[in-house]
Amino acid sequence: MSALSDPLPHPPNDDDGPGARPDPPAVQDETPHPHAAENPWAFWRSVLITLAVALGIRQFLMEARYIPSGSMLPGLQIQDRLLVEKLSYRSREPRRGEIVVFHSPYHFDPVLTGESSPNPLRCLLVNLPFIGTLPGLQVPACDAYIKRVVAVPGDRVAVDPRGQVFIDGKRLNEPYVHNYCPVDSQGIGPCRTLNTVVPPGHVLVLGDNRANSWDGRFWPGGNFLPQKEIIGRAFWRFFPFDQMGSLSPSGTSPQDP
Repeated sequence: MSALSDPLPHPPNDDDGPGARPDPPAVQDETPHPHAAENPWAFWRSVLITLAVALGIRQFLMEARYIPSGSMLPGLQIQDRLLVEKLSYRSREPRRGEIVVFHSPYHFDPVLTGESSPNPLRCLLVNLPFIGTLPGLQVPACDAYIKRVVAVPGDRVAVDPRGQVFIDGKRLNEPYVHNYCPVDSQGIGPCRTLNTVVPPGHVLVLGDNRANSWDGRFWPGGNFLPQKEIIGRAFWRFFPFDQMGSLSPSGTSPQDP
């Protein structure tokens, strides 16, 4: 890089003198200096747009979730990562055998919520990556649960002490259930039974691990999940990689006893 120096003197010419025409003005270089200060709003505007798009996709289209407990064993293991889509139930009702993610019963059960209602802004923050792990931010009403739909509106559903499901008197074929509730010689065990009709706008959801799942059998304010509380349908497992694949239901039709 050369050092700064004084400019060379203007060479004399015949036009120099009292009557000479002045030199034309120099053209200004409009190219911005590489070190010119950038508008800080441009950076934050990009950040906010990116965040808004990400939140929009998460709120209305799809999001990733992980399994925190063993209520869906053995099909879904603890720490499995799933994709949850949010479009299907805008045009149809949930179907038997589908795995749904929904708001915690503390969000909608009248006995568990009491007189208070969850703060939507707080629940939004709780479900943001990293932010939701901050101490003191978690509340039960903002949690999300994952269970399987076993009965839909209009079904006469019965659940016996072992956790077996019957629809209109026929045993529901559930190949995904391996761990039923223990019963004694008289058929009595720790799990609650059920025999009722699913009301409109609701579904019955149970965990695949019938012996260890806090589901519709145990909720104090009612057995059924309002469909409006469903966040979305879990349809794809993307981790662990050797278990990657679809979560489409199979073998969930009532069968003759």
